[in-house]
Amino acid sequence: MKVLIVYAHPEPQSFNAALKNTAIDTLEKQGHEVQVSDLYDMQFDPVASRKDFNGKNDTTFFKYAKEQQFNYEQDTLNPVIKAEFDKLLWADFVILQFPLWWFSVPAILKGWFDKVLLFGGIYGGQYGRYDTARLAGKIGMISTTTGSPEGSYAPNGFSGDIHEQILFHINHGVLYFSGITPLEPFIAYQVSHDEQERQQYLKVFQQKLENIDNIKRINYPKLAQFDDNGQLK
Repeated sequence: MKVLIVYAHPEPQSFNAALKNTAIDTLEKQGHEVQVSDLYDMQFDPVASRKDFNGKNDTTFFKYAKEQQFNYEQDTLNPVIKAEFDKLLWADFVILQFPLWWFSVPAILKGWFDKVLLFGGIYGGQYGRYDTARLAGKIGMISTTTGSPEGSYAPNGFSGDIHEQILFHINHGVLYFSGITPLEPFIAYQVSHDEQERQQYLKVFQQKLENIDNIKRINYPKLAQFDDNGQLK
């Protein structure tokens, strides 16, 4: 299997880095090919702008999605974006490794979504959305860390349900929207408090990646199950 790890943490000694390194070691020992996009080390620019394109579709009005489509079709994307896009097409399995900041991903990873998940290249144009998008057939998984305890992310917790209220927009609105089947996320809670617990999380993560086929898939409804108004039939 070909695995892309998109890693978003600025500190090489962080627990997120330890999870990323565990993933690399475990997957390579299993015989998988691994590439890593270390966004902070790359100094990936998250700001969507005209600099992302070497061609111009419309010189009078800048619409990012239309410029994505035009420059993808003309092969005039910024080389950094093109390289990340090619990694995404190459991968069978995408792991998003990040700390949960403000109930979402770090800005640098959000910028990666904005720039690399191309309109016209992943969805839109000749491609659809969700199970009809270009990345259908691939799998993806969130691996994230939190500052608050696990109970706070329960349905009755003060942070809200982590699966339905916090990570849904990534699993459904990013991975599945692009065609990727999301796997059950790996979540390490309140990792800054206990070294023994951190080591246990690393063992659990290793065991999970040694048995990828056994990780639960999140099965969202297919696009054909909805009517023209976007409602389930």
